[in-house]
Amino acid sequence: MDLLVTRAKLMDRDGLFRIAAENGIITDIRPEGEADSPLLPDRFRTVIDAEGQLLLPPYVESHIHLESAMTAGDPRWNESGTLFEGIRIWAERQRTLTKADVKDRALPVLKNLASQGVLHVRTHADVSDPKLTALEALLELRDEVRSWVNVQVVAFPQQGILSFPNGEGLLEEALKMGADAVGAIPHYEWTREDGIASLHLAVRLAEKYDKLIDVHCDEIDDGQSRFVETLAALALRTGMRERVTASHTTAMHSYDNAYAAKLMRLIRESGINIVANPLVNIHLQGRFDAYPKRRGLTRIRELLQEGVNVSLGTDCISDPWYPFGTGNMLHVANMALHVGHMTARGEIPQGVRMVTENGARTLGLGDDYGIATGRPASFIIADGTDPWDLMRRMPVTRHVVWKGRPIARTRPARTELCVESAAGLMT
Repeated sequence: MDLLVTRAKLMDRDGLFRIAAENGIITDIRPEGEADSPLLPDRFRTVIDAEGQLLLPPYVESHIHLESAMTAGDPRWNESGTLFEGIRIWAERQRTLTKADVKDRALPVLKNLASQGVLHVRTHADVSDPKLTALEALLELRDEVRSWVNVQVVAFPQQGILSFPNGEGLLEEALKMGADAVGAIPHYEWTREDGIASLHLAVRLAEKYDKLIDVHCDEIDDGQSRFVETLAALALRTGMRERVTASHTTAMHSYDNAYAAKLMRLIRESGINIVANPLVNIHLQGRFDAYPKRRGLTRIRELLQEGVNVSLGTDCISDPWYPFGTGNMLHVANMALHVGHMTARGEIPQGVRMVTENGARTLGLGDDYGIATGRPASFIIADGTDPWDLMRRMPVTRHVVWKGRPIARTRPARTELCVESAAGLMT
């Protein structure tokens, strides 16, 4: 057989386990040391000793912009730190885009993500461009890397659909070219009415071309920006439901509690997914506040308590909106737990779930994801023993396996501390 993992811990099961894979599929999972077990190392081509560390399904990057990655400072820096200055800077940088430029920056980012165990990625491609350069580049890249990472591409109208010349035509052309999902940005349209109309248009196109939907929705501190209610109602009425995602929804942080309570019920009933991007959300939002300053992160804790599927994204890696970013999904989850006040012992595992199984639901991966027999043998072995350990230390990913094939290995750093004391030098 192809692959055997020994001495692995699983997320919600006690003890250690052996996991076997053949032809890229998990064929057997059984407790370590089970009598008469057929899972003997000499029967397998490749054996990985997990050494008692946690084996998880791959991390899922629910929201990133690969086309703008690694462009911070080009053509200039975002000195205000606002969303709106970032959009203006990107519009300038976009004029010089070529397919080679996009792919030369995006491919190393994807490799870095995969080395950290991120094997499912949803990227947004700006289609506010008559040439659709970024979209074409990312669609090509999606197909070129499919042997080691799964990429979804959202056709994202950064400048708006109705507020940009031929925005509707460009969005539809992007879907014809093969984009996986329809995007929108209603809070950036010129008027509230345009924002509502843009959502209706996006849903019609998704139904016409059988696509997913992922909307940059209410990414603003304005408590009157309430487009997520329209999106949720459309998802419910059309039956699109879990095929629809609302990303950011940071205005929810500014809603009064009475309205938020009403909204939670609609979001739950609609079945839509919510994606929060905690690193970038708290960096961009609250920029117009004096004190107190709003955190500008959607109500993650309350949404989860309501039964809504919430996953997380990095959003940006060193671009006009955010100067930092490494693609480490544990860093993203750690920030979500901090800012969301989710540090109760029972809440901490949600950090891991939001960057694994919840993300898989957002991307609609279904039975192509998870640690179970009959599913793809794609998984990671983290350098940690449980979710609390992962969230506290944010350790490296030791092993990354894609459909039964090891594709990355990282050896944890070893530090030797020398302390000088009265007793001499101690190591």
